[in-house]
Amino acid sequence: MMEAKQNGSHHASASENKTSSEVHVQQNGQHEPAERFRFTPEPSLEDIRRMQAEFTDERDWNQFHQPRNLLLALVGEVGEVSELFQWRGEVAEGLPGWTEAERENLAQELSDVLIYLVELAEKCHVDLPQAVLRKMALNRLKYPASKVHGSAKK
Repeated sequence: MMEAKQNGSHHASASENKTSSEVHVQQNGQHEPAERFRFTPEPSLEDIRRMQAEFTDERDWNQFHQPRNLLLALVGEVGEVSELFQWRGEVAEGLPGWTEAERENLAQELSDVLIYLVELAEKCHVDLPQAVLRKMALNRLKYPASKVHGSAKK
């Protein structure tokens, strides 16, 4: 686990971060999804990249933070996230039944994953936001909604 984390310190209220599994019942009895969960706008991926670069520079850790090492650290952190879900069976969106401590532990481990992913992208000179835009465009072509709607087949 990473020893220290940068904290954006903006906590959204529960009403700001509703999950799509919450539903409202309209007057006609139809269900419509509540507002989807969404991230706060800050920090951006660039902010995270900069904060981690400063954190690494201050500790003279760049000598250790080469692509292979960052990838292995990322895989290790994904394993730590996996452990939190192990033996629970299916877990519903919004993590009903999880304690605040379990949620915070998950938030910390997911943060480690994101931090290592962003730093790996930086060291490999991959502009992650632009790569996501290109990948989403490819996915739209590969999986047109009209052909795959409601199907998990690839």
